[in-house]
Amino acid sequence: MLGRISIALLALMLAACVGVPPGTGEKRIAMTFDDVPRAPGAFFTPDERTERLRAQMRRAGVKQAAFFINPAQLKKRPNGLAHIHGYVADGHVLANHTASHPSLSQVSVEAYIADIDTAEAWLSPWSARRAWFRYPYLDEGRKDAARRDAVRQALAKRGLANGYVTVDASDWFYEQATIKAVRSGLLMDRDALRDLYVESHVEAAEFYDVLARQAIGRSPAHVLLLHETDLAALYLADLVAALKDRGWTIITADEAYRDPLGELAATYDTPSAQGTLTEQVAWQNGLPAPRWYARNNTTIAQAEFDRRVLGIASQ
Repeated sequence: MLGRISIALLALMLAACVGVPPGTGEKRIAMTFDDVPRAPGAFFTPDERTERLRAQMRRAGVKQAAFFINPAQLKKRPNGLAHIHGYVADGHVLANHTASHPSLSQVSVEAYIADIDTAEAWLSPWSARRAWFRYPYLDEGRKDAARRDAVRQALAKRGLANGYVTVDASDWFYEQATIKAVRSGLLMDRDALRDLYVESHVEAAEFYDVLARQAIGRSPAHVLLLHETDLAALYLADLVAALKDRGWTIITADEAYRDPLGELAATYDTPSAQGTLTEQVAWQNGLPAPRWYARNNTTIAQAEFDRRVLGIASQ
């Protein structure tokens, strides 16, 4: 695992780049999980994954995470409904991620809104339901401002807030890389996999916090994007411990989405609408690129995975 000194040096360098003193202000972050119920991963059955993830959150003291649901996937996921009931029983909350996970850039606005409504009809009876909507792929229309604005208007009409994220380390990519390695019969260093997963998310949190401080002048209540993966079921407690070691406080999703930063989610206007809210606000406020964590470039992430987890040197 990247040592404390290395992470501290990273934070200092990032802070120096944007002129923000390191270690100032409280750092708070909430856990959120997309694509529930998700397909099987590399190591566990979906049943095993759910129980392990629930146990990881109890061990880590995560009192309330948010799970963004795709109800149409229940047809493909045996026991998926029981898994959702388990999360709710542990005190976690549910929110809308569309019914079938379309990309706004790839379907009509009418079809997209209908998919939101289908998911909302499924969610509405749940007492754990929250009025948050998260765009699949974080795709809010990309370069199509008319498409972006049409969905924003539809969400406002339905009383749904943008379930934005402020921190992303592309955990979905590490899941895919792990599945591919297992299916290919490649030998993996599981300790290195843990370290890469944890390190990437801690680095991303530090990076986006510095970026946010420069963009809005303070550290907001952050929202971490995760997925319901085997890696989360294995390493979430390690990740939380590493965040706490860097001075982060784990907060509820309810607290995170009360932050005034959320008011910007339906108002920013940038040449492309896809990614973290931190990136978008920084872009709008004139901060130069890069406005995203380096390993969200999957070429860089793959090279790290190959070198550290598979022991394959870059060509």
